[in-house]
Amino acid sequence: MLMKKYFKLIALVLLVVQTSLLKANSSEEYPIEGRWDLTVNYENRLAASWLEVRHSGINGYIGRFVWEGGSARPVSKVAFKEGKVSFHIPAQWEKTDNELIFDGILKDGKLSGTIINTNGKSYVFTGERAPKLWREKAPKWGKPIKLFNGKDLTGWEVLGKTNQWVVENGVLKSPKSGANIRSIKTFEDFKLHIEFKYPKESNSGVYLRGRYEIQIEDNKGLEPMSIYLGGIYGFIDPWLNMAKDADQWQSYDVELVGRMVTVFANGTMVIDKQEIPGVTGGALDSKEGEPGPIMMQGDHGPIEFRNIIITPAIK
Repeated sequence: MLMKKYFKLIALVLLVVQTSLLKANSSEEYPIEGRWDLTVNYENRLAASWLEVRHSGINGYIGRFVWEGGSARPVSKVAFKEGKVSFHIPAQWEKTDNELIFDGILKDGKLSGTIINTNGKSYVFTGERAPKLWREKAPKWGKPIKLFNGKDLTGWEVLGKTNQWVVENGVLKSPKSGANIRSIKTFEDFKLHIEFKYPKESNSGVYLRGRYEIQIEDNKGLEPMSIYLGGIYGFIDPWLNMAKDADQWQSYDVELVGRMVTVFANGTMVIDKQEIPGVTGGALDSKEGEPGPIMMQGDHGPIEFRNIIITPAIK
């Protein structure tokens, strides 16, 4: 009996050691692999960017990249040798045949380097590993908070030199393209209810923690995609496109816990506890481990919001 227990203990110890060695070897063999939160010195401001690298086959790497705007883009080949990482990808929304060129150095667990945009301009960046944001316990919810009082912009900050946001009849309006707007308060995990209305062919978005955009766009009837209404822009497709006709009030009910997001669009669940890999284009910053605000996009066309209610998790 004692011998059986002894052999079981030995087997357990060997399993733990083997698992640890595999993890160590994986880290040593693929040091660039993983997700990276990047900060770019971009046009007199600090812009958020993101990179994911995975090994493919014996010596190959592939990835995904988010620039300061636009959606996540696939990277078919990431070169990595002796601490140097590089890749190039086609232009996305820019009308050019030029490619974006990424050159970085991995040193002491940090990334740094330059990104040459499709316009030929070079920008310096730094990067660090993105946090897991895993929650071991389900959250306990606090009391709902009205983020918008229906009267004025108290509790909100406009992110631009010119403010086009106004409050009329209990509605927060951006009558034309201009600045984005964010809540002054910041949050970690929360449930959010928000209602919105847009005119025909308009476009906006709601940024969770100021980093993860739920797309708002006039695209009723189109096949569901991450870049259409209800999607986490560039990352997560909604199951259904629940967009209504333009000029109708619509709603989102969202739960964000760590990276796990659930989205109801107009009362129908379209995303159920899916992981958001990283920041989306246009994010306020790439500091994923910190609390962040609710931010609404005002630079893509007219948009209206009302009944903005957030229920934060209790620590």
